[in-house]
Amino acid sequence: MSAQCKVVAQAGSGARMGFFERYLTIWVVLCIVAGIALGQLFPTLFQAVGRMEVARVNIPVGLLIWVMIIPMLVKVDFGALHQVRAQWKGIGVTLFINWAVKPFSMALLAWIFVRQVFAPWLPAEQLDSYVAGLILLAAAPCTAMVFVWSRLSRGDPYFTLSQVALNDTIMIFAFAPIVGLLLGISSIAVPWDTLLTSVGLYIVIPVILSQIWRRQLLSRGTTYFDAVLERLGPFSIGALLLTLVLLFAFQGEAIIKQPAIIAMLALPILIQVFLNSGLAYWLNKRLGVAHSVACPSALIGASNFFELAVATAISLFGFESGAALATVVGVLIEVPVMLVVVKIVNASKPWYETGMAPRAARP
Repeated sequence: MSAQCKVVAQAGSGARMGFFERYLTIWVVLCIVAGIALGQLFPTLFQAVGRMEVARVNIPVGLLIWVMIIPMLVKVDFGALHQVRAQWKGIGVTLFINWAVKPFSMALLAWIFVRQVFAPWLPAEQLDSYVAGLILLAAAPCTAMVFVWSRLSRGDPYFTLSQVALNDTIMIFAFAPIVGLLLGISSIAVPWDTLLTSVGLYIVIPVILSQIWRRQLLSRGTTYFDAVLERLGPFSIGALLLTLVLLFAFQGEAIIKQPAIIAMLALPILIQVFLNSGLAYWLNKRLGVAHSVACPSALIGASNFFELAVATAISLFGFESGAALATVVGVLIEVPVMLVVVKIVNASKPWYETGMAPRAARP
């Protein structure tokens, strides 16, 4: 293993949930209140921000998304891809969940709850948009927070690092086709030019820039690298929160009229998280995978790259769309739900290891 891989794995194993991340749900709630209030007080200002577009890409939001995403991608070492063979069973389970189960199960759940169960209480003109937002949310696996979930579940940091690097590589090529396929199946028009532009702007370019920056930072030593990442954390979260304020400024009218919309959109997301994390955890047990690998495998399989989902929803459907609102609901419930999953996998370790052959500890 390269020295850089070891450094990043060690950093991941010591990752802790910062102040902003720990109370992310509270910040999102405050952003809902602030955004709705500001949108009602200064509608002309926010309409002007919404018109600042080039090729259907909102410039202020595009810049904020880069501030969110690039610091997260700096943590990812694509040199860790050579480690995939060492934990191929756990890697295989996570890939199966992320790319063959999660997007399709979410499309099914969205059809059940948005088009069937809750349809009488949701705005009819936004049903397609809500479905699209839920699909976008499920189509990209999480990149940054999984390092925290892995550490909290005593996960193998080398597995987590290689899995995230592999997922990010696959996402460059698979995100647009999967989203396009599922939107097409759901009878939602697919603006392919905008979708591919979003992939370029919010995946390809940030990956390239982050890896160039990563090399420059590491060339000045690991202490400097860690210190810069520590300082960037609040900026990344701050950009996310400011984006949410903008979104809720545009969504204010709809939420005031029907506040239960958030709860109705949250239900399929909750089911999807527990369904996919449980399936990944069970499959790892059946394959005899170590608990330290099964935990991050289940957590990576369940969590979402909601920053990418929010950015793509805005580009495809606009600030005032149901798609944008659906992706933001994912942000709202991400931390508390994933903490529940962490507690479940930690508490179930005796059950998981029942009947499994003893394993030598990893050096």
